[in-house]
Parts: sequence; C-alpha cells; structure tokens
Amino acid sequence: MDNQKNFKPYIPAERITPEITVTSVIMGILLAVIFGAANAYLGLRVGMTVSASIPAAVIAMGVIRVIMRKNSILESNIVQTVGSAGESVAAGAIFTLPALFLWAAEGTMDKPGIIEITLIALLGGLLGVFFMVPLRNALIVREHGTLPYPEGTACAEVLLAGEEGGSNASTVFAGMGFAALFKFIIDGIKAVPGEISLRVKGYAGEIGTQIYPAVMSVGYICGPKISSYMFSGGVLSWLVLIPLIVLFGAETILYPGTQTIGAMFAAGGASAIWGSYIRYIGAGALAAGGIISLIKSLPLIVRTFRDSIKSMKGGQSLDSSRTARDLSMKLVLIAIAILTLLVWLVPAIPVSLLGAVIVVIFGFFFATVSSRMVGLVGSSNNPVSGMAIATLLIATVILKITGDGGAHGMRSAIAIGSIICIVAAISGDTSQDLKTGYLLGATPKKQQIGEIIGVVAAALAIGGTLYLLDSAWGFGSQELAAPQATLMKMIIEGVMDGNLPWGLVFTGVFIAIVAEIVGIPVLPFAIGIYLPVQLNACIMVGGIVRLVFDKMKKREENEKKGIINDGILFCSGMIAGEGLIGILLALLAVFGLDQLIDISEYINLPEPFASISGLVVFGLVILSLLKFSVWKKRKSKK
Repeated sequence: MDNQKNFKPYIPAERITPEITVTSVIMGILLAVIFGAANAYLGLRVGMTVSASIPAAVIAMGVIRVIMRKNSILESNIVQTVGSAGESVAAGAIFTLPALFLWAAEGTMDKPGIIEITLIALLGGLLGVFFMVPLRNALIVREHGTLPYPEGTACAEVLLAGEEGGSNASTVFAGMGFAALFKFIIDGIKAVPGEISLRVKGYAGEIGTQIYPAVMSVGYICGPKISSYMFSGGVLSWLVLIPLIVLFGAETILYPGTQTIGAMFAAGGASAIWGSYIRYIGAGALAAGGIISLIKSLPLIVRTFRDSIKSMKGGQSLDSSRTARDLSMKLVLIAIAILTLLVWLVPAIPVSLLGAVIVVIFGFFFATVSSRMVGLVGSSNNPVSGMAIATLLIATVILKITGDGGAHGMRSAIAIGSIICIVAAISGDTSQDLKTGYLLGATPKKQQIGEIIGVVAAALAIGGTLYLLDSAWGFGSQELAAPQATLMKMIIEGVMDGNLPWGLVFTGVFIAIVAEIVGIPVLPFAIGIYLPVQLNACIMVGGIVRLVFDKMKKREENEKKGIINDGILFCSGMIAGEGLIGILLALLAVFGLDQLIDISEYINLPEPFASISGLVVFGLVILSLLKFSVWKKRKSKK
C-alpha cells in the first residue's frame, strides 16, 4: 500500500497529453498485423513466439519522436499496446486452430472457414481483455511493489529512453531488412540450401543446422540455457532414439508405420523415422511437460486466484483521477455476457451452451492466473500450453460423457481450447501493457480500448494468414511443424477414440519425468525432442552468440547491457523481417509464382559445396548481428 501511495508516474494524472490518435491507432494496427503474422509463421515453425511489445515500442518511438518530431510518450505507448496484441492473438491461435486443418487433410472433417477462425480469435481476445479490466486495480495498482511485470517494466524503460529512440528503431528496421534479404536468398531464389545435415555411414543418427535468421534469433533472445535444453532434446531424439529404433526394429512393422522400419529408413532417412515415431514420443513429453508445469504452479495458481478475488471484493479504486479510470464495470459485465452468448449461438463456432459455460469459467480462472503469473515470472514463462492442455483434456472428457463425440465433439473441443488459449495469452499481454501504462502515467481506459483495437485487427488478419500458410506448405510439414497444434490434435483423438500409439506417447511421458527429476526444464527439452535437430541446432547457435555476449569482459556494465539489448532489438527485427518474407513467399507459392524466381537448378552445386555456401550465408547472418550490436557500440564509443 505504501508503494501505491508514494508512487508517481512519469506523466502526472493532472497533465493531459495525446494518447489515442489517428497516428497511434494506424501504426498500432499495422504492427499488430505485422507482428501477428510474423509470430504465427515463427510459432508454426519452431513452436515458440516472442514478445512484440519492445520492438513495437522502439518503432513507435522512432517514428513518432524522431521522424514526426512529436514529443508524446503516451502516444507511443498506445502504439505498442495495440501492436503487441497481434502477437498474443497469433500465439493463442496457432497453438490450437491448425489442428482443424490437420483433420481436414486427413478427411475427418471440413476445413475451418476464415469466418470461424476470425470469430474464435475475436471472441477469445475480447474476453481476455474484458476479464483483465476488473483485475487491473487488484494486480497492477495494489500489488505495484510486489509484482514486477518484467516485460511491462522493460517496455516502460525503453519508452522513457526516448532520446535513443531513433537509433533503437533503426536497429529493429535493420534486422528486418537483413533477415528479409537472407530469407529471400535461402527460400525465395533458393541460391543456397536452408538446411545442412551430416550423416555417418553405418549409423542412423543425423546432425546438422538450419541457417535461418529468425530461428537463430529465437536462440539469442531466449538465451543459452533455454537453447541448450532444446538442443539436448534434439540430440536425444536424433542421435539416440532414432538410431536405437532403426537398430532394434529394422525388420519390424511398427504402428503407425506401414512398412518395415529398415525400409522406411532406407527411403526417407532419419526424417522418416522422426515423422512416424519420434513426433509421438515428443508429443508425450510435451503433454507431460505442460501438465508438470501446471502442477508445479498449482499452489501459486490457487493463491493467485484467491488473492485476486479478495482484492476485487474491495471494489474499484475510489481514485477518480485520469490514471485510475478503467472501462465502465457495467459495460464490461454486459460485454462478457454478450460474448458468452455469441460463443454459444453463432453458427460458425461449434460450441454448445455447456461449452460456452466451460469457456467462461475456465477463461476467467486462467485469465486471472495468467495476469498474475506474468507479473511474477514474465510472459515467456507463462504456462499457456499447460493451461490449454488441461482445458482440452477436461473439455474433451465432458463432451464425450455428454454424448458430443465424433468429428463435432473434436471440433468443439478445439474451439473451446482455442478460445481459452487466446484468453490466457491476451490477458497476460494486457496486464504487461497496463503495467507499462501505470509506470508512464497512461489512461487505463484508453489502453483497454487500444487492446480491443489490436485484438480486432489481429483477429481479422489471422484467418487469412493461417489459410495462406496452409495452402503454401501445409501444417505438420517440415516447413511448418505446428508442434502445439499437433499435440492438441493427438490429445483430443486419444480421449475421443483411443487410436494413439500409446507406447510411444508414454515413452515421451517418462522421458519428461526423468528430465524433471534431474532438474531440466521439461517444456523446452520436450519441444527439442519434438522438433528436427537441425532447427534446434540453429537455435543453439543463437544461444551461443548470446552466451559470448553475456561473458564479455573488459567492458563497463552499461556498455555490455547496451550491446545485449541492441542484439535483442536486431533479432526481434530479424524475426519480423523473415516472417513477413515468409508470408510473401507463401503468397507466391499459392499463385504458382515461386518457380519463376527459383534459380536452384541453374546453380546445382555438388553436396559439399552447397553445404559450404549455406554455412557462408549463415556466417553472414551472425556477422550482421555483430555489426548492429558489438561493433555498433564500438563505433559510437569512438
């Protein structure tokens, strides 16, 4: 309470400055769509998304403060509030909705319509925002000294460092430009292979690396520890499990395979074994990891929910100043009631009245949990996947017991899980943004309106993005593994008709339990088991670069921190740039124009030389990161 009374925001409550303007809304919508599409592409490839708040903030500062010459920090704050909503909607949608496309490819059901995807994303996003409104006073204001909200605080620091806004924004844009160029060389004109692999004769294992800027950037942003856990999972699956399966089962036909393992390996190499068997082991490990993370969080979850409800019983803050003004509680309750009815009544969403009730109960519970947990551990450690798995298991069991089985029950379970997943992601993002606004002195009501605008923009874009990516490459393919969505699909099928290869799934479960016992964080390790080792190795390279930066000596602490932050901004830009070119190339593939720019048949280098050319390009990717972090600081110091 003392912290709350003594706290003074950067812009005092009595001072009125521009917030929601035409500029901030248009910029925010553009960034919501851009980062939403880029994160959808990234998440479907590597199973992880990255926060868009800080890059959105620096772009806003660069444009509003440097280019437009406007001194309006709260306007920049609205830009990042609207813009970051796109990433959260994308994260919630891609973890679940591609399962519907996977079933459609199998002939189990029809593809989801763009309207269905848009409505699920829209209703989940809006519920996430409205659930968070009554929690703001309890979590952001009353717990100001207790809940640090790391991303929200970091974003406020970026916006406060306005004098550096131009150089920071240029770093993000440079990352976008370099990644776009590299991605176009690798996957557009296909001048070099995007993946380099090494095989040893007589041994079924395989190792190698991808050379994509965005994948390496994920490793740099996540850091060496998370990267090493993912790489360890990849080493286990590709250098231990695959060789063992081939060694002991060469003459065996093992479900879900339809030919002997030896014949499968001879035709498709280690990738064939990974596709038929390792993915189920990885799915078991992922499911166990999600449930373990949820169980470990249970005491915190129960305490969080209890404390939040207690705080809310105190009612809204009696403070009527600008910085304490939320959306009307009456409006919020009416909106939640209408959205709940829409979940039930809209024909495009296959959810019954019981399903709508599940959505509201679980939605509010997980919104509360998510909002508080990101305040303690940050958005990156928010167990959204675990919450989605728990919801899917419970919802699927309830639907099956009540007679809603088959294709309709499976579709309904995914719709429920999608809405809950988006609710949890958006409520966590909203709470971080409101913390940023609280520190800066923004008007909460205007930020909440900004979140709604961002949700609407991202929801309108996500359906087309998913359709485009599916048409170009297909979910579950090597280009777009869609790990979480494949896992959700397996869970629902396992409950509904029990046709999973349970032996493989339980192998993954017990690998996850062993990892937990020896103290390895299970989720990144399980994702590493599930994904191709080449992708994990590329992430590991980014982690190693970050480790080198972290261990730099003979530098002042502020300079070292500046180098690392510049690297994060450049990598954020690279993720956005590659994601956008990925969407562009998907468009070309859909219209059959991708072959026109493909020059690979004219180059046609022998295998060793092709690999060397790929490594040269990868070296240039790493050098570009050094140029805009370490060498940038050296130049400015001189």
